[in-house]
Order: sequence, then C-alpha cells, then structure tokens
Amino acid sequence: MGMLTGTRLKSYRRSITINKIILHQNFIRNNNMKKYISGFSLAVLLLSACTVSKNVQTPQPQLPQTFRDAARVNPEDSTSIADVEWKNFFTDVTLQQLIDSAIIKNYDMQIAVKNIEASQLLFKQVKWNYVPQADLNVTASSSRPSDNSLDGISLSQYNIGQKHIEDYSANISLSWEAEIWGKIHNQQKSALAAYLQTTEAKKLIQTNIVANVSQGYYNLLMLDAQLNIAQKNIQLNDSTLNIIRLQYNAGQVTQLAVQQAEAQRLAAAQLMPQFEQNIAIQENALRILTGALPDKIIRKTTLDQILVTDNLSAGLPATVLSRRPDVKSAELALQIANANVGFNKANMYPALRITATGGVNSFKASNWFNVPASLFGVVAGSVVQPLLDHKELSTKYQVAQVDREKVVLQFRQSVLNAVGEVSDALVSVKQLKKQQAIAANRVGILQKATGNANLLFRNGMANYLEVITAQSNVLQSELDLASIKNAQLSAVSELYKALGGGWKQ
Repeated sequence: MGMLTGTRLKSYRRSITINKIILHQNFIRNNNMKKYISGFSLAVLLLSACTVSKNVQTPQPQLPQTFRDAARVNPEDSTSIADVEWKNFFTDVTLQQLIDSAIIKNYDMQIAVKNIEASQLLFKQVKWNYVPQADLNVTASSSRPSDNSLDGISLSQYNIGQKHIEDYSANISLSWEAEIWGKIHNQQKSALAAYLQTTEAKKLIQTNIVANVSQGYYNLLMLDAQLNIAQKNIQLNDSTLNIIRLQYNAGQVTQLAVQQAEAQRLAAAQLMPQFEQNIAIQENALRILTGALPDKIIRKTTLDQILVTDNLSAGLPATVLSRRPDVKSAELALQIANANVGFNKANMYPALRITATGGVNSFKASNWFNVPASLFGVVAGSVVQPLLDHKELSTKYQVAQVDREKVVLQFRQSVLNAVGEVSDALVSVKQLKKQQAIAANRVGILQKATGNANLLFRNGMANYLEVITAQSNVLQSELDLASIKNAQLSAVSELYKALGGGWKQ
C-alpha cells in the first residue's frame, strides 16, 4: 500500500474507529445470543415431553364367541390348526418339496425380502435425524465492481492496488432443529411400523404360497384321477362296442346301436386331451410358483391316498387377530396414521433451529489458510412460527386425521373379512364332507349297476341303451367324486390360510 494523503488518512482512521464500534457491538450481541441460546435450551428440556397429538388406540372389534359352523369348543381352549407348522400340516413328501421350493425361490417372496431390507434401512436412517446436519462448503469468487458503486469507491479510497474483489472461504456449517414437539419421534414410529408391515407382508405372501401350492397340487392329483377314470371308461366302452358290433354282424341290432356305442366311446375319449392339457397347464403353474421353469412334476401319490383331516380346530375368533398377517398389517397401519397426525400437527408449532458455521476466510488466496488470522465462526438461533401458508399445514393435519379414521375403518373391515373367510371355509369343509359321502355312495351304486348292465347285456337280458346309459352315469359320477375330493382338500387348505397358518416354519 502506498503513502496515504491527509484526507485518506483521516478516512482510514475513521473507518478503523467504526470497525471497533461494530466489533464491540457484535461482542455484546454474541454474549446476548449465548444467553438466548441457553434460555432456549432450557425451554427445549421443559417442552421435550410435550405431545401435540393423542394417539388413537387400536379399536376392539366385535367378535363372536365361536366361528359359525365350527365345532363346539371350550371357551378357554384357543388351540387352532393355524398353530401347526406347515410341514406338519401337509405331510405329503412331494407337496412339502414344492412348498419349500416356493418359499425360497418364489419371486414374490424374494421381492418381499428386498422390501424388508429397504424398510430396515429407512428405519435406521430416521435415527440419524437427531444428529445435526453438517455440510462442507468451499467457495472462491472474484468480482469487478463498478467504480461508482460502494465497493468500487471503497477500493479506490483504500488504494489496495486492484480493481476487483476476491473472496476465499472454506467452512463447515451445522444445522439442528430441536426435538420439541415429537417430529422425529413420530417419524421413528412411522418407520418402525412400516418396517413391521413389510415383515407381515412377507408372512402373508408365504401364507398365500402355502395355500396356493397345496391347492394346485391337489388339483393336479384330481386331474390325474379324472384322466385315469376316462381311460378306464374308454376300455369299458371298447368292450361294449365290440359286443354290439358282433350283434350287428349277427343281425341282432341295427346300425344305430353301433353308432350310439361309438359316440359314447368318443365322448369319453374327448376328455383325454382335455385332462392332459389341464395337467400340463397345472404343472407349469406349480413350477412357476416354485420359481422354476415349466416342466413335468414327478408325483407318486394318488388323490385317494390323500386323507382329509377330521380334527380341524379353528380356535377362538379373538386369536385370529394375532395370527393373520393382513390383520396385523392393518393394525400397524393405524400406528403409521397416528404418527402422521402427530408429525403434521407438530409442523404447525414453533420450530427452534440452531445453526453454526466455522472455517477460514480471506480476500487473498495466499492468506486463505493463514491460521489463526483467517479463522471465523458464526452461531445463530431462531424460532420459526408459520403464520400464512395458504392453510397448507392445517389442511395436511386435517387430512391426516381423516386418513387415520379411514385406517380405523379398514382395520375393522379386515377383522370382519377374516372372520367371514374362516366361517366360509368351515362351512365348505362341513358341507363338502356330506357331499363326498353322498357322491361316494352314488358311485358305488352306479358301478354295481354298470356291472349288472354289462352282465345282463351279455346274456341278452338288457339292451344296449341300458348299458350305454349306465356307463355314462358312472363316468360322470366318478369324475364328480374326484372333483368333490379335490374341493374338500382345497377347503382344508383355505381354512388353514384363513386362520393365519402357513407362515410359521
């Protein structure tokens, strides 16, 4: 810097005096700021226990003492088939292998596991909301002010030998909002409930997989049985057709008899490709469900070898609430809704924010990191109270309250649906058992009738129409019996699922 003239020297001394006054005032403000921050800190401690929203407790829905069409149980006995692990409930070895493969390889299950991982990461992240936010800022700037601007005039007065202003800064800034009204606490509650929801979603998927695989397997065994029934009926029709042709050659019957016998055989033969098609489609569906490419499924069990369990204890309706993953998920949704109400309510209250910035600053690059001369620091505290925000915050709060009321209704609906599904499955098991007994009796009678009709026909004591009718009736009745047996087994699987079974290993 060159020699200063008298006028510039006076101006320079005057600016130094002004700077001292400003520094003194800043010192007083900083002391006052420390007092204010201490006061705010005390206020934070006093208000930290405050709550701005009351949680809605999980409603207690009306439940019957017992399920409709359930066997009478001891009110103190809450045992249920849902408590049985699926490997002990489904004892067929092939079925166990299919279910085990589906639980491991099914893509819906794998996606559910990934959802759990993502939700867990979000839950862990929320804990960091208590920690101040820190940012590193490094800036360098150079500006050429106008000669007639305040900065330009100052540069010419101090005669620092340059026409531009440089500024170099490197600092760390901290920002922290005091947890007064429970914002972060509600965020944690919401994140935890969302994480638990993903675990319940995985349980629900596994429950559905166990039921779907078992029902698909039973359907496959039914198709095997129906295919076998059609094959045996074709063989029986072949025998009858040969006899009728011999009678036609002997002139005992007309061509009409031969044609009707052939039509009866073709009706049974037409079922063969239909059953084979359905078997291939069912095998493909089961393989895809287990996460494998479409292919054949090796099975040694027949439909008749699968026994329908008679002891199907449903337990008490109240226990369904603790077993059904969808009901638990609906209950967790209420926790999320409660947290959202509290969070939106807290946004309407004053927020205490404390910021701090510290680092090095210089107007010359050569002095940028000259410590301690280039060091600086700023601490500030503020209280922000929303005033006019186009009613956005209050609307969000009101919407959150409405959403919570909707979640309560959805929880009640899920409980009602659960009780209804159990009752439907129980009545299906009960009535299908009666149908199976009647159908089995009918099959037995028609099989005897077919045997008698064939015997009488061979001895010339019955005509061909009686034989064809008997064979047609026994074919349909045997197919119906296989369908009813499949429906019975599927109803048992549906009951197991409706009670919340299948997710326990």
